[in-house]
Amino acid sequence: MRREQTGPAGFARDPDAFEVFYRRHVDAVTRFLARRADDPHTVADLTAEVFLAVLDSAHTYRPDRGSEIAWLYGVARNTVLAQRRRTARESRATSRIAGRRLLDADDILRLEERVDAESPARLALEAMAELPDGDRALLELVAVDGLSPAEAAAALGIRQGTARVRLHRARRRIQRVPGVMQPIGGTK
Repeated sequence: MRREQTGPAGFARDPDAFEVFYRRHVDAVTRFLARRADDPHTVADLTAEVFLAVLDSAHTYRPDRGSEIAWLYGVARNTVLAQRRRTARESRATSRIAGRRLLDADDILRLEERVDAESPARLALEAMAELPDGDRALLELVAVDGLSPAEAAAALGIRQGTARVRLHRARRRIQRVPGVMQPIGGTK
């Protein structure tokens, strides 16, 4: 089988086939995109995106459904549409914040104070992330959700004695972390 005839489906088995395909079609794809975008940087970015998409979707090419170039233009069209959707989303997001009051120095100072005040809680959450899943779930149910150890045990489907041991072990691990508020998750 000649490399030129392997088509997109052959890219996975023969990376050199992709290079041949790329060289054969890059000008056509660039022209296709240049008709749809007026910024050279956008055309270059979209061209790269098209050929990355080709690599990802090469297995979908079916020669009985049309030529390589027709399939490739379909990929390019989908890439252009995706870029337009991204641009529209960015534009909507930008318009939502347009006209909003920007933070002044006092606002930033208040936020910095709030961030500093929440530092122990962040440390506790980070420390909790290091706990085994079962211990973390138990501690969250007691400390965050306000359940009693017995209620948390029932929620997790474990015995109350097991819950109390795990809770004690989890609290001890968390309390060893410098700066974490003491105690974590009192009992009811």
